[in-house]
Amino acid sequence: MPELGRLAEELGYFRLWCYDSPALYGDVWVVLARLAERTSRIGLGPGVLVPSLRHPMVNAAAIATVAELAPGRLAVAIGSGFTGRMALGQRPVPWRDVEEYVRVLRALLAGEDAVWDGAVVRMLHGPHMGAARPVDVPILIGADGPKGLSVAGAVGDGVISARPMDTAAALPWKAVMQWGTVLEPGEGLDSPRVEAAAAPGAVIAYHAAYALRGAEAVRRLPGGDRWLEVIEAAPEATRHLTVHEGHAVESNDADRQIAEESRALWSRGLTGDADEIRRRVDKLEGLGVDELVYQPAGPDIARELTALAAALEVTGE
Repeated sequence: MPELGRLAEELGYFRLWCYDSPALYGDVWVVLARLAERTSRIGLGPGVLVPSLRHPMVNAAAIATVAELAPGRLAVAIGSGFTGRMALGQRPVPWRDVEEYVRVLRALLAGEDAVWDGAVVRMLHGPHMGAARPVDVPILIGADGPKGLSVAGAVGDGVISARPMDTAAALPWKAVMQWGTVLEPGEGLDSPRVEAAAAPGAVIAYHAAYALRGAEAVRRLPGGDRWLEVIEAAPEATRHLTVHEGHAVESNDADRQIAEESRALWSRGLTGDADEIRRRVDKLEGLGVDELVYQPAGPDIARELTALAAALEVTGE
């Protein structure tokens, strides 16, 4: 990540978001601190923090630490948890708990007292122990439905979501996640390179459908029955591990079984030639999206970052 972060900065990207999903990826705050020390301009942020993974004081201290390393560059996103909880075999955190967590976190960063777990807590950090209070960082809410949007309106500075939503129009900052790959001239969706780079983002639809709505929801997706055969062959106690293995980074055994059928989903993201991708990004902008959060995948992340920056003529301005 540090080297890729420097490349993204050189290419003109505006921000680096890093997942908070400990069962799948490295520690988000360690990675962000390393990025802070190896970059000078690009924005940084955890996207999204999951309340149940850390006491609010732990995240407050981490925010103050990275804010000191990268003044003015940090933004934070907080949500109810997708893989951050489901890869641990847990359901998402109730939205009322997310709202309370954000309120307490904001109070701590402001230098105020707050109550958590029945006790009064306050940041007691002295000089040179992170950025001085108040630590002013924007907080987005990771949401894809009405309850999350309501929390974003109540305690957030905006929303980060997996799809644009008309109901988010009133929020001042709307970030939307996208996956995909820029096709080379003459390259088709059946290319092994394209599959490795585009499939991990597309098959998240299967992971989410199974985890949130169950097997019947998966059966309505292309190749869903074959995907389920692999998943449901695993013992029920460890099935959530089979579902989320490789999530967003590489296809797992079940995902590979439906590589051909899931191609229909690839075309919905940022997979296409440069002209097509520009048209899709223009459409997202027309829907009110302020920030496009692109997650590259496949064996050559540097290639993916470079190709998208060239396609969109990213300058960093």
